[in-house]
Amino acid sequence: MSHAHAHGHLTLQYQPALPIGRGKLCLWLFLSTEIMFFAGLIGTYIVLRFGAPPGTWPAPHDVHLQEYIGAFNTFVLICSSVTIVLALEASKQDRPGLAKFWMGLTFALGSLFLGVKAYEYNEKFKHGIYPARPHSRIYEKADLYYVQAVRQTLAARQNQLNALKGQLSEEGKSLSEEQAQELEACDKLLNHLVKWTELEAARGDDLLARRLAIEQMAWAIYPRYSARPAEAEEEEHQYVASLQAEAGQLAERRRQAEAALAAARRQREAKAKEVEAAPDDQKAALAAELGRLDEQIAALDEEHKRIVGREEMVQFLQKPEVLHGLAHYYEHLRLPIVIPSGNMWASTYFLLTGFHAMHVAVGLIAFVFVLMYRLDRRCAHILENTGLYWHFVDLVWIFLFPLLYLF
Repeated sequence: MSHAHAHGHLTLQYQPALPIGRGKLCLWLFLSTEIMFFAGLIGTYIVLRFGAPPGTWPAPHDVHLQEYIGAFNTFVLICSSVTIVLALEASKQDRPGLAKFWMGLTFALGSLFLGVKAYEYNEKFKHGIYPARPHSRIYEKADLYYVQAVRQTLAARQNQLNALKGQLSEEGKSLSEEQAQELEACDKLLNHLVKWTELEAARGDDLLARRLAIEQMAWAIYPRYSARPAEAEEEEHQYVASLQAEAGQLAERRRQAEAALAAARRQREAKAKEVEAAPDDQKAALAAELGRLDEQIAALDEEHKRIVGREEMVQFLQKPEVLHGLAHYYEHLRLPIVIPSGNMWASTYFLLTGFHAMHVAVGLIAFVFVLMYRLDRRCAHILENTGLYWHFVDLVWIFLFPLLYLF
């Protein structure tokens, strides 16, 4: 008792509210809703990504995601978190000039992040990797629907150029060199890539061979090589070997077609002589046979031209600049591409990074208003609240970077 009496009575003081300012309280309530929002988005992506069967989710290099660019942007955001902390410390020390310098640097780093993200978005748009209705340029698998989409894309551009050619010819003009080359490319791809694939898929008795013909066309347009150089080199070697094997088969088919065409022409010459020497009452029947031979020769000649055109296409596909894909070589044609789960990936990618970019933009707008103040000790609480929001934005990206760029 005496010991307790020596120290006196304790006086308790009760705080009528939370021991933080109202501004910080509102910010934490806002951030709690944002945490739940992004947790739902990221959780959904994790379920979709790791729930997909093996080999059916696009690898980062398939969708033109560069790991080093994502790592650079991560570094930029981490540096911005450091600079905003330095700005807060300078403000607490009543050094407004230094605080404004660090805040300006934070704003510059945030703007750099958005600039890099805009560059990445442009790469996706340029290669047709984005969600769209009723259908984007991405197809989930190589099938007849994909072949039809490639045909329609090329035919539409071909019709446009032919219409322009007709219009210019009436004015005494002609297509530009680039337009003429584009029209030639459309004709070549339609006849010796798309139509060839359609006929091979329709005529073949082997279901596997028919499917491989379509898959080879899809690979020629948009090859999905491995990210590892050694594996990518091996895949490219196998692809070139398959083209060379096809070239050998085409050469044999061409020789057979030439032999059949020569035999049909000799038969026609003999039949023509027979018609000339035949009596009048037999000429009509022999002329009908001669007509059938003409039709046969025309069909054989067409088949021969088709095989020769395909041989030229196979040689063209083996060029080093074309091995990266026709979609890249003829970028202006905007050809459809095959990426398994590509539309789902594009939807989730732009949803996650788009919302994050919007939050970064909001942070930059807040920085503009903060920079209007004299950032002395009295404004330290403003910097502290702004910094909390910015750290949250950075933390979200720390989760997004490995999920999108590394897995």
